[in-house]
Amino acid sequence: MTTPEYALTELARESRMGGAGTEATDREIRRISLRDFERRREEVTGELWSAAADIGFFQLVDHGIDLAEVERAFGAAEALFALPDEVKGQYALRKGTNAGWEKLTQIRPSTGTPDQKESYQVTRPRMAGLWPTDAELDGFAATMLGFERRCWEVATLVLSCFADRLGLPRDFFTAAHDPAAPTYQSTLRLLHYFPVPPEAQATPGIWRAGAHTDFDCLTLLFQREGEGGLQVMPGAEADGERWTSVPATADAITCNIGDMLMRWSDDALPSTFHRVRLPAPGEYAGPRYSLAFFAQANTDVVISSPAGRYPDITARDYLLQRIQANFGS
Repeated sequence: MTTPEYALTELARESRMGGAGTEATDREIRRISLRDFERRREEVTGELWSAAADIGFFQLVDHGIDLAEVERAFGAAEALFALPDEVKGQYALRKGTNAGWEKLTQIRPSTGTPDQKESYQVTRPRMAGLWPTDAELDGFAATMLGFERRCWEVATLVLSCFADRLGLPRDFFTAAHDPAAPTYQSTLRLLHYFPVPPEAQATPGIWRAGAHTDFDCLTLLFQREGEGGLQVMPGAEADGERWTSVPATADAITCNIGDMLMRWSDDALPSTFHRVRLPAPGEYAGPRYSLAFFAQANTDVVISSPAGRYPDITARDYLLQRIQANFGS
């Protein structure tokens, strides 16, 4: 199986040639309920593994995070991004930390142009000096840290199911993503995609987020109803570069496997290319907000390949390797 590390070069070449791909509308993004989880653990584990092993993407419903809590986090994110750039610039992203604010700085190999967005990263041990003041955004840090914790709880619950299937202790990934440790590097990312004027909708090479895979173990993405654009391209569709749209609904968390868990599973769970396209004519073209939680193993945790396909590597070195391969720094 070709891993994302090597497939990215070819995808980047094709994307720069202008191929937007065609949509594969028959591909299902499975919705999996976590209702009554402890009683249904074996059943849910089977559903999660099947969806993850198939295309690396699925959606969770009945996940236990109240919609009002999600909306509070979205509201806080909107308030942050509404601040003047000079204020947000006081909390700018620090290189190598994945913490703080950035705007139009992420250039992916698949496009060669900046993603049309701004973002703010919350990585717990690295936030000193990066929180807006209460005068600027009252209660912002408490809201984000509370929401980040809820995301961690859902992510480690799902990862415990994958641990069962991989023959690892059930709490293996929970311990590997320990938020109490100074080596914790899971990240909550707040995202604001800019409105798209009509004249820009047909501009080639412009993307809200260019094609990429995630570097982590598991990503949890919260979307708002009607603010779509997310598409996935499972490996089976890569030759024709056929993309499938992921529904944007308020009740579901969209999840995907990242490169780190793909390696940890000896490629049994694929890390799948995805992107956020520009709105088509007639579609909602206003601002798009999303909230993404990236479950990344603590920096000192060793990623071991069960069958010896890959050499051991720390999570810190693995992420650094992936970042350098994709962004050259």
